[in-house]
Amino acid sequence: MQNFTNNASNQSEMPFALVQGEPLTVIPQDLYIPPDALLVFLEAFEGPLDLLLYMIKRQNIDVLNIPIAAITKQYMEYIHLMEELELELAAEYLVMASMLAEIKSRMLLPRPTESADEEDPRAELIRRLQEYELFKKAAEDLDALDRLEREIHLPDIEIPKFEIDMPLPEVQIKDLLAAFRDVVNRAEQFASHHVEREPLSVRERMVRVLDKISADEFSSFYDFFDDKEGRMGVVVSFLAILELLKESLIELVQSEPYAPIYIKAIS
Repeated sequence: MQNFTNNASNQSEMPFALVQGEPLTVIPQDLYIPPDALLVFLEAFEGPLDLLLYMIKRQNIDVLNIPIAAITKQYMEYIHLMEELELELAAEYLVMASMLAEIKSRMLLPRPTESADEEDPRAELIRRLQEYELFKKAAEDLDALDRLEREIHLPDIEIPKFEIDMPLPEVQIKDLLAAFRDVVNRAEQFASHHVEREPLSVRERMVRVLDKISADEFSSFYDFFDDKEGRMGVVVSFLAILELLKESLIELVQSEPYAPIYIKAIS
């Protein structure tokens, strides 16, 4: 029984994390970050030539007459600072450091009188600095240009104009008869067996039609018929419309075949 309890106790104390290889079974009461846990990478310079050019310009030094000893000392101080801060140091910075040390040692060596025309040990470094400064200035000038038409291009599209001419179809006699047939069919629903003489005049109905229309707007063909007048009334109205068409006082308009017919006065 005691062995089972010990095994259960051991299982409950299993570590939930490992810190520097040591098991951690108790949650810490405060959050502690070791000094080496956080690394900050700064990219202040684009390379060793950029760093050298910055040092030279900051001290207003002539590129053609570089004090190699002072520049080498400052460069090495920057390298040591990066190492102390544990920043990631690119290999090209170390290559430049060895190149500066070599130039410094060559500058310290005495030159024989017969080799007075020997090339300056700083010549290669000066050439690389001048070339780098030239390209850096060109890159800055390009970056200062407007982004428009260089990286951003605005589209220029002219939308074509479509002009569609849709002439209205002429009203055919069959369409007019079909519309009149509908009017007659509705009029028959109000047919009366009371026989009496109705004083209907085509001329009078023509005047009534002209009073109801204008040259500025269209009126429906069916608006000129009263179903309650019966067959005789709608026939008189239809004859009045035909007479007005004959005398060129009105015009009939239809938007498409079998569409409603409209009446308009001719101005």
